[in-house]
Amino acid sequence: EVQLQAFGGGLVQAGGSLRLSCAASGFTFGDYAIGWFRQAPGQEREFVAGVSWTARSTVYANYAKGRFAISRDNAKSTMYLQMNSLKPEDTAVYYCASARERIRTPEWTNRYEFDFWGQGTLVTVSS
Repeated sequence: EVQLQAFGGGLVQAGGSLRLSCAASGFTFGDYAIGWFRQAPGQEREFVAGVSWTARSTVYANYAKGRFAISRDNAKSTMYLQMNSLKPEDTAVYYCASARERIRTPEWTNRYEFDFWGQGTLVTVSS
């Protein structure tokens, strides 16, 4: 059974940092591109960051560039999202996801290119 379990969310003051983790199981993690998405109340789910299956390339939403860093450890089947300089507008539920097709770069901003999703972890940034 494929599982993605995200954790690490919480309440942080503006300007603070959080590190999200996502543990994967049930599939060959290193064969799939992975990404983080987020969804704020009343908003559509949006792309945050992605990393290729080799970990050689990363991509970020404009609002995440320079503040967030995505990484993966294929040996541990785990992905991470380091978030720095957090802003109140970063408040959302953050989801990890794995791409639909193995050894292929997905259309990063298209959530339908991602097949398996974690349960989400809530990040709340207070002003």
